[in-house]
Amino acid sequence: MTLRERYAAILSRFQETMPEPKTELAYDSPFHLLLAVILSAQCTDKRVNIVTPPLFKAYPDAAALAAASEEEVYEYIRSVTFPNNKTRHLLRAARMLVDEFGGEVPRDIDKMMRLPGVGRKTANVMLSVVWGDAAMAVDTHVFRVSERLGLTRGSRTPLSTEKTLMRHIPAPLLAKAHHWLILHGRYVCKARKPLCEECTLSEWCATRQRSLRDTAKKRSSSPHQPE
Repeated sequence: MTLRERYAAILSRFQETMPEPKTELAYDSPFHLLLAVILSAQCTDKRVNIVTPPLFKAYPDAAALAAASEEEVYEYIRSVTFPNNKTRHLLRAARMLVDEFGGEVPRDIDKMMRLPGVGRKTANVMLSVVWGDAAMAVDTHVFRVSERLGLTRGSRTPLSTEKTLMRHIPAPLLAKAHHWLILHGRYVCKARKPLCEECTLSEWCATRQRSLRDTAKKRSSSPHQPE
């Protein structure tokens, strides 16, 4: 199977099984999604969705959050991972949005990456989820699943994975593909115990096919046991 054929088959199957994938983070505005994505670093979406409703109500926009104190914000997000650092990131990002961007999240990756707590992954999430732009956010799920499926080969960094995926996935599908790979990694191709027997992509998965070939070789090379 060629790499092009693998991409085509996997993307087609994703289209069949998840025609309209969406982020599992709850939000009601680009600003609130930005807060949620910052909070989601090394934390589950489920936990983030628990803490964000009262946070969003208290701070409906960047100006409201920019005027808050660290102590006030910390109380809303204390149950997420690294709450002290994330409190500072949220406040500083809100203040920069007010001071430099009129309180609005800029639709530009370089400008977004200037915001405290915002790296390339977060900026790409914003571009693809909010505006449907052809961007590919690479988190641990996307990085792992892409390599296991054989969509990437020996990628050492999230950036190299991002570039490879963007080169092979048609631009109109990139925003969906971001969610497809994340959700597949979260619920099927899990880090420790991938559910290969339940996977609808197993016939095109490079890791799965390699494992089946290795098993077949071992069986064929093992000496026959006497009856």
